[in-house]
Amino acid sequence: MPVTASPAAPRPDTSGRPRAPWLPWAALLVVWFVWGSTYLAIRVGVETIPPLLLAAVRFLVAGAVLYPFAVRLGGSAVRAADRPGRRQWAAAAVVGTLLLTIGNGGLSYAEQTVPSGLAALLVATVPLWMVAADRLINGKPVGPLGYFSLVVGLVGVAILSRPGGPAGDLSGTFVLLAASASWGFGSVLSGRLPLPGRPLVGAAMQMLTGGAILFAASAARGELASLDVAEVSRGSAGALLYLIGPGSLLALSAYVLALQRLTTTTVSTYAYVNPVVAVLLGALLLHEVISGRIVVGAAVVVLAVALTLTARRNSEAA
Repeated sequence: MPVTASPAAPRPDTSGRPRAPWLPWAALLVVWFVWGSTYLAIRVGVETIPPLLLAAVRFLVAGAVLYPFAVRLGGSAVRAADRPGRRQWAAAAVVGTLLLTIGNGGLSYAEQTVPSGLAALLVATVPLWMVAADRLINGKPVGPLGYFSLVVGLVGVAILSRPGGPAGDLSGTFVLLAASASWGFGSVLSGRLPLPGRPLVGAAMQMLTGGAILFAASAARGELASLDVAEVSRGSAGALLYLIGPGSLLALSAYVLALQRLTTTTVSTYAYVNPVVAVLLGALLLHEVISGRIVVGAAVVVLAVALTLTARRNSEAA
């Protein structure tokens, strides 16, 4: 799951430097493939690192690295007008809890039993949850296409998660759906809360607050007491480093750059590409089985996401 950053309309480059037209597209490729690969990294990480602790360390370290850099971005006037205060930290804590503590923490927990590719397909339902959240929080009409996309999405989830289906462990499936719902509602709610105007600052604050709550939850579950550092495999340690570096810092920076230079519609294509990347990597590197039911369920879920994003674009253009 990507960390939410406030979308920004494409804007001209006023820095005076020559503009590289390929750079935003390279950034989008990073978002497509690196975020898609994080599902595999989480699956490898939780093999020997407790799931909530894995997510907590990932976001605490990434947030601690990103925040000092992010708060220095922009001119002196921007920094003075966008200085984080108590209200901004409180808002970041709410969004960080919904997105990272429940959303990503739930994903890490579920991937102990659910294959990484299937986890990505179930998380791909986030745009569907955002439609429901927009209706409940903002009173935004759904419309016929929106309702149809929700029905299609439910069919796709049913194909993937019915008893004896490819998702296998139903408890893990329910955790993933709850995590996806939390992510969708948190994404919509973030637009109503006083988060910093600079996307990287807000994302870093969400990482720090969400990571702190994850760490507390990990300690409450006894993960710290049961952790034996000597038992952590090289694969899990490498996966954690990957999640901190490319999976959080690099991919988030690329996401913000892509939003600044490309249309939101173009950047939203990561919702289609990430699960496909996750399924292929899971099959190639972890030997996860791609059955006919997975292919059908994946196609239905991706279709639902496409219909949902189309409905949202139509409503925004109206």
